[in-house]
Amino acid sequence: MATGEGKTLVATLPLYLNALAGKGVHLITVNDYLAKRDSEWMGQVFKYLGLTVGVILNDMDPNKRREMYNCDITYGTNNEFGFDYLRDNMVVDKDFLVQREHYYAIVDEVDSVLIDEARTPLIISGPVEAAKHKYDELNPRIKRLVEAQKNLVNKMTAEAETILAKENISDEDMAKAGMALLRSYHALPKHNKLQKLLSDPGNKKLLLATEAEYMRDKSKNMHIVDDELYFLIEEKSHVTDLTEKGREFLAPSQEERDFFTLPDFGSEIVSIDNNPDLSAEEKELKKDELSKNYAERSDVLHTVQQLLKAYGLYDKDVDYVVQDGKVMIVDEFTGRILSGRRYSEGLHQAIEAKENVHVEKDTQTLATITLQNYFRLYKKLAGMTGTAETEAAEFFDIYKLDVNVIPTNKECIRNDMNDFIYKTKREKYNAVIDEIVEMRNQRRPVLVGTTTVEVSETISRLLKRKNIPHEVLNAKQHAREAQIVENAGLPGAITIATNMAGRGTDIKLGPGVAEAGGLHIIGTERHESRRIDRQLRGRAGRQGDPGASKFYLSLEDELMRLFGSERIANVMQRLGIEEGEAIEHKMITNSVERAQKKVEENNFAIRKRLLEYDNVMNQQREVIYSKRRQALMGERLKDEIFEMVDKSVENTVNKYYEEGDVDGLIEEIQRTYLVRINVTPEEFQKLGESGLKELIINEAKAYYNRKEEKYGTELMGKIERFATLSIIDEKWKEHLREMDDLKEGINFRAYGQKDPLLEYKSDGFKLFVEMLDSLSDNIIKFIFKFTSQAPEEAQNVRTPTQVNPSRLRTYHESSAGMGYVGGPQEGQGQDQNVKQQPVHVGDKIGRNDPCYCGSGKKFKNCHGRQSKEAIK
Repeated sequence: MATGEGKTLVATLPLYLNALAGKGVHLITVNDYLAKRDSEWMGQVFKYLGLTVGVILNDMDPNKRREMYNCDITYGTNNEFGFDYLRDNMVVDKDFLVQREHYYAIVDEVDSVLIDEARTPLIISGPVEAAKHKYDELNPRIKRLVEAQKNLVNKMTAEAETILAKENISDEDMAKAGMALLRSYHALPKHNKLQKLLSDPGNKKLLLATEAEYMRDKSKNMHIVDDELYFLIEEKSHVTDLTEKGREFLAPSQEERDFFTLPDFGSEIVSIDNNPDLSAEEKELKKDELSKNYAERSDVLHTVQQLLKAYGLYDKDVDYVVQDGKVMIVDEFTGRILSGRRYSEGLHQAIEAKENVHVEKDTQTLATITLQNYFRLYKKLAGMTGTAETEAAEFFDIYKLDVNVIPTNKECIRNDMNDFIYKTKREKYNAVIDEIVEMRNQRRPVLVGTTTVEVSETISRLLKRKNIPHEVLNAKQHAREAQIVENAGLPGAITIATNMAGRGTDIKLGPGVAEAGGLHIIGTERHESRRIDRQLRGRAGRQGDPGASKFYLSLEDELMRLFGSERIANVMQRLGIEEGEAIEHKMITNSVERAQKKVEENNFAIRKRLLEYDNVMNQQREVIYSKRRQALMGERLKDEIFEMVDKSVENTVNKYYEEGDVDGLIEEIQRTYLVRINVTPEEFQKLGESGLKELIINEAKAYYNRKEEKYGTELMGKIERFATLSIIDEKWKEHLREMDDLKEGINFRAYGQKDPLLEYKSDGFKLFVEMLDSLSDNIIKFIFKFTSQAPEEAQNVRTPTQVNPSRLRTYHESSAGMGYVGGPQEGQGQDQNVKQQPVHVGDKIGRNDPCYCGSGKKFKNCHGRQSKEAIK
């Protein structure tokens, strides 16, 4: 339904119908303000019909949340519903649960929630103790490196400008100018002087021709371009890479320079294995030392690359703002500050170091889910928006939702004009100011839509110079939003808004405005998504009101620069467009929309790839959360414990029977189940595997039953629940860390002609099976060893301590793009093919160290065989 057609009112019909089932229905909005407003407005209708209505807000305590979820209809934001689901799967007592089942949901602004937000997972994280980062330490060096690159680009762009200003340019000089432009583009693609030069269509054409020349024969000559630079930036794919010249700058001595280069891990391992002078133990030690060295260097290189991205690709007041000493991400779709959200993979810490604010500690994932998989939990899912038509294929592909277009109540008479395209941003802004002045003289209200905080402040500055009163609505002034929007339709009102999309507030036309021509929309740049542009246009011409919209573009705009300006630049050059002149034609507008379509297709591929990766985690998450919920809700877990005993005994007997190790089996069984089996070597062979399994299982269960009689059924139930919940949480947390580490380097498998997704599925499954086996072993060991306590001590067993919310952080993380076969993940260069090393507290016993029990055996052949006990 088009904006202004009454989506909020229409939603009452299916909400009421589905609420009659008594299972609870949810209405998901994009922010707390809309959730509260709609629950109050529509709540009157529902209450009149005998239903209860609740709303989930950010600062509510668990008891209040539970009360709200128990209402027939509950309003709230996607983040609140998602985080409550994750928190419910971390509680240690069923009385702490807040949500009911996922029966029916309507998602307001469904394209914003299920598409724009879908690329970024919801994450609950906790602090990692004793974690150390190198951002503060390396930032001064990187800052100097970036300054050196800037000076280099200043010289190259000055050289190019001098050559290109000549009337008659020789072929040799033209080649020099092309090389200077190409090197500058590889060095700092967002450099102001470079962008100004490339706004000339002829210069852009020269750059592309030079690049094509050096990319021949699989780019074998591209090193001639890049060797003179300190680092390289690939703007489209968000990848940075340090060059040899950059390494020399960062580390003058060869020894130090080696620290910024990864050793060839594979060949080093082969070299160690083939060294006849080393014993097996020495080889293991050498390999451990190599792994440690590799991990340290990888960490340094990862830090360097993230700092280079922070300096070269992320701009203050565009991608983020700094408020109260904190780096806050600005939502590219709505212009709002995303409170609590952080860039992933250390990028946020790199930006904090760049801005000289406190660099936050590392955190560890405790629970995570993507919005795509959260909303697929619902038995019935629906959504409403004014701009879903362009994404109909994705809605069906991912969510199996059909898109139906409802005709408008009254015919839309808004005049959507063709785009006006200028060479430079300066010319474009001047034209925007002229248009604003003209509309103001006609007493028509103007809404100026910008894509960044920086642009909104630039327009504001230009209006102030002309003493034109106006209001600014962006990430820095969001507190006054309702008041600003309320007055935006008054005669002659001028409102500058950063990505007005999804704000859900009607702009009411003041007296005489309709007669003057209605609200006039000015877009200062096309967004990468056509939907956002349509939402901006949709602010005018509601319910048959008059209105108009026009977009002003320049060849320096982000979208034009990256995805579509070559053809338009050629047209402008052929037409001989002078400074201040614009071109305007339906063909040009269509060309821009084709560029947007390219970006949308690319983003869809990223979202689909992310879902394919998260589906691996989703299947594992369903198994673990199901086990956990069973433990949380069940009265007794004895049957499940006995099933674990059966499986554990089977694995143990298989291992020792194969080796013919009678003593090892007896010791392992006594250590795990506190029962002694007296089996001679002859009986060991005579009983066989099945006989041994039956004997041990019967002994273990008999011992368990005796202890149950001693302590009582109620207490044993508490012990079972305590062990199962706490060990599941501990093991799942460790598993999430391992899966994060696996995903971080998986895309490098593509260089070995392997599909990273298939490799991720395969390795992830192995890790999951290992985790489940370890989970069962630890639960069994804990419960059986608990029975060695004195009865009076046993009475003090409590339920596990509830997770302290102050130690946790919930955030909707900005994800790195999931990579494709054949290339690294976004933000990763080739030097990062290493897992992040886990943090260890206390001294770690090496696999080849003597075992602590004094047996004289190596640790790996003695107590190292046991899984570490989760709870001593």
